[in-house]
Amino acid sequence: MEKNGSSSSTTILAMRTAIWVSCMVIFIGYFMMWIMMPTMVYKMTWLPDLRAKLNSTYYGTQGPNLLVYTFPVLLVAVAGSIYLHLGKQASYHGHEREGGEKSGTRRWRQPVVVRGPLGIVSGIELGFLLMFIALLVWSYTTYLHVGFSQISPAQIEEDGGKLCKARLDSAALRLGLLGNICLSFLFFPVTRASSILPLFGLTSEGSIKYHIWLGHLTMLIFTTHGTCYIVLWGVTDSLSEILKWQHVGVANVPGELALLAGLCMWATTFPLIRRKFFELFFYIHYLYILFVFFFILHVGIAYACIMLPGFYLFMIDRFLRYLQSRSRVRLVSARVLPCEVMELNFSKSPGLSYTPTSIVFVNVPSISKFQWHPFTISSSSSLEQDKLSVVMKVEGSWTRKLHEKLTSSSIDHLEVSLEGPYGPASTHFLRHDTLVMVAGGSGITPFISMIRELIHLKTELKWKIPKLLLITAFKKSSDLSMLDLLLPISGIPADISDLELQIEAYVTRDKEQPTNENIKELQTIGFKPTASDAPISPILGKNGWLWLAAIISSSFVAFLLFMGILTRFYIYPIDHNTNKIFSSSTRSVLNILLICICIAGTSSLAVNWTKKRNATETTQINHMEGMSPRTTPESYASYGDGELESLPHQSIVQSTNIHYGERPDLKKLLFDCKGTSIGVLVCGPKSMRHEVATICSSGLAKNLHFEAISFSW
Repeated sequence: MEKNGSSSSTTILAMRTAIWVSCMVIFIGYFMMWIMMPTMVYKMTWLPDLRAKLNSTYYGTQGPNLLVYTFPVLLVAVAGSIYLHLGKQASYHGHEREGGEKSGTRRWRQPVVVRGPLGIVSGIELGFLLMFIALLVWSYTTYLHVGFSQISPAQIEEDGGKLCKARLDSAALRLGLLGNICLSFLFFPVTRASSILPLFGLTSEGSIKYHIWLGHLTMLIFTTHGTCYIVLWGVTDSLSEILKWQHVGVANVPGELALLAGLCMWATTFPLIRRKFFELFFYIHYLYILFVFFFILHVGIAYACIMLPGFYLFMIDRFLRYLQSRSRVRLVSARVLPCEVMELNFSKSPGLSYTPTSIVFVNVPSISKFQWHPFTISSSSSLEQDKLSVVMKVEGSWTRKLHEKLTSSSIDHLEVSLEGPYGPASTHFLRHDTLVMVAGGSGITPFISMIRELIHLKTELKWKIPKLLLITAFKKSSDLSMLDLLLPISGIPADISDLELQIEAYVTRDKEQPTNENIKELQTIGFKPTASDAPISPILGKNGWLWLAAIISSSFVAFLLFMGILTRFYIYPIDHNTNKIFSSSTRSVLNILLICICIAGTSSLAVNWTKKRNATETTQINHMEGMSPRTTPESYASYGDGELESLPHQSIVQSTNIHYGERPDLKKLLFDCKGTSIGVLVCGPKSMRHEVATICSSGLAKNLHFEAISFSW
């Protein structure tokens, strides 16, 4: 039996390797096309040949761009889905462990830039950023060289008879082409259930900073592009061009509307505005729909096919999230800690699995029907197969209102919707001898799920796990109650005494331990389920990645089929059998409509089929009943700089040291750690993240390896 399992794992590993290599080859070819696109060879040789072979009465000028730019990315997305499905199967055949990592790769993953506008940037990230900037510089200089060499006397005459104006016209046009490169990659990082990002070891929540970088670049280039044209029209007395909506080719008015929508979004993305007026930022960002819509009308659907694949995958992901958000999930219980921290416990189907540090987006309609907020999952799907927990701290108006609802005496039911979970396809912390988790305040939440997962691996699977050091910094003594969340309410293995866990908790503002009179009670709240509430289950079922591959492929095939019929029997006859030319804007709108219909149709069919398959399983899941004896803050009444003495879970108690009135000396704590490979994870304030990243990248301790955890939504 063990031999068969080993053989299956080897076969799956070989298949995954073949898929990954194939995807990398396709991506290299895809990027080579971006490099060649600005050149004369592409413009005068490759593109004419492609159009001669691929232009047809069914696809017209869209054919070449669909084949060269859209099809390869969607093919990789489908292959990536199969790759991730096989990875999930591998975990079933022996709970696949992560292998070691070569020291050279580890060095590249170390932070090289810590402080600055880009935040913490690793060597790999910096390398790819420089390559992308090099691509932009290469593209623009080559576009300009080719464009200036093709300026004709007729174009000079059209631009007022001056060569400088003709060159400004050419430079402005090429800026638009340059902006399209950034736009083509803009939506990949925000596709939450992406099957492409995991191929590069990335997650959506960890890639948000790439979306931010690309967003700033995109808007900077497009704003310069639009400004150059306004200046050109002004100096050539052609300001009437601003109001022109051309029937064929590039339309000016849609471009201006797209730029206006983009500027509104851009203005709210800067940190000062986003933090102080998050709701404004949140709602204004929905203008991306108008931005993309008018951009496609501006350039035409044929050219828009170049940037289409990233947005196409984002649309599929967004519609699946919409379908998931329509359901109400079963909230079983809540724990409200004295430090204004809340733990919500939901019922989930056993088929829903996720990795540590995963997140979900939570919506409470009674507070706001439109606001969705991301929170870290604190439970382990391996240890707690029928429950999913999230932890949140009161930090804004939304969480404040939720806290008030939970602490009101009359509440016995709360409607909640969830999107997710989203997280890494696999975790890599088992490759280290020692794990150091540095947390500031509520930054402890991602480490709760990691500790619970490690408890499962140690007690149930008998794995050798790393030694654990948890360093936490809290402002007040009441915040220490968050340590109660390290272990779940129920389902704790009988013996966790051999878990090598050491906790160093620092209270920075209180100089001494609190008295019993000053300690508030922990509240535990149970909720009554209703018929409309259901356990959290994967939107596409247990084989979700295969369903995603089916949705991507079938929706695209359906789009090609309907677009071919539309072009051949409606657009082509008007273009070639009458004196009229079919409007580019109308063609674009029809294509957008077909894309939306195909995505919505195939996604809905997949989700409804999955719901029917899961109906039997859902009816068999009973909501969690009863609560284990709760821990109260009185358990912290007797701690000082020594160990805790009266927590229910004595193994955790004996591992915990409390330090009052001081901050952790992170440099000393990290350098004192023993082991050949020490993974260092940090989640907390920016200053703490920067300090830990600086220590790890200093080179003073070769065994420290910084592991980035990003929650920059």
